[in-house]
Amino acid sequence: MEIPSIPLGDWIEGGLNWLTSEYSVVTRAISRVTQTGIDVLNDALMWLPEWGLLAIIVALCWWVANLRLGIGGALGLALIWNLGLWEPMIETLTLVVIATFVAVVIALPVGIAAALSERLYKTIMPILDFMQTMPAFVYLIPAIPFFGIGSVSAIFATVIFSMPPAIRFTTLGIRQVPVDLIEAADAYGATRSQKLFKVQLPLSLPTVMAGINQTIMLALSMVVIAAMIGADGLGSEVWRAIQRLRPGDGFEAGIAVVILAMLLDRVTQSLRKGRKS
Repeated sequence: MEIPSIPLGDWIEGGLNWLTSEYSVVTRAISRVTQTGIDVLNDALMWLPEWGLLAIIVALCWWVANLRLGIGGALGLALIWNLGLWEPMIETLTLVVIATFVAVVIALPVGIAAALSERLYKTIMPILDFMQTMPAFVYLIPAIPFFGIGSVSAIFATVIFSMPPAIRFTTLGIRQVPVDLIEAADAYGATRSQKLFKVQLPLSLPTVMAGINQTIMLALSMVVIAAMIGADGLGSEVWRAIQRLRPGDGFEAGIAVVILAMLLDRVTQSLRKGRKS
């Protein structure tokens, strides 16, 4: 006696087909807006000469962190420029910035709501577990029918993949605010919004920034993977090197990814600490 298998894959495929057909107008509008944002930011960064953008980034690293990071950033970016990977680096940075912005805009309100509502917290935690344990490549599958091949699909997949840490850390930060401070705010007659914006969010800001840091790192890793569905940038350089069996080119692009990741990580960590280290 054989137990019939559950046609889960057919159900998921049918659901995706239904969503694609019913909401094609919405997805096309989102795709146009997102592509416009990508083009504008990318053109703005490419309009600056390489030395000019390098100087701006180095000055930002110095101001946010310290002179050591500024010097390291200058050397790393100069190496990327020397390797001829400046334009792919800009394309990768554009995708990471936009994907992180969208993820944070969605994650912060959801994290705040989950911190203030026990019912929502218990509902959303299993969903976040599912999102974080799902293999990254799976997110590329629904992105293609919704938005087609290209950078828009990459941003869609990146947002879904990188959003959970920002939600988790926001919820954690607000829930870890000492109870006595909340009681003191209540004693002074603070409203719910006043407690949130003047007590809970300021005290939880370091934890929230740690979540944003993790979101940026996950976005960078996903943007590289998304080269498989036509995303431009350093990931496409790695993918092209794999297809052509050119390990040297692949390692050059990989080193550029590492330099960009280290710069983003150190800058966001310095913002989280709120002081020069």
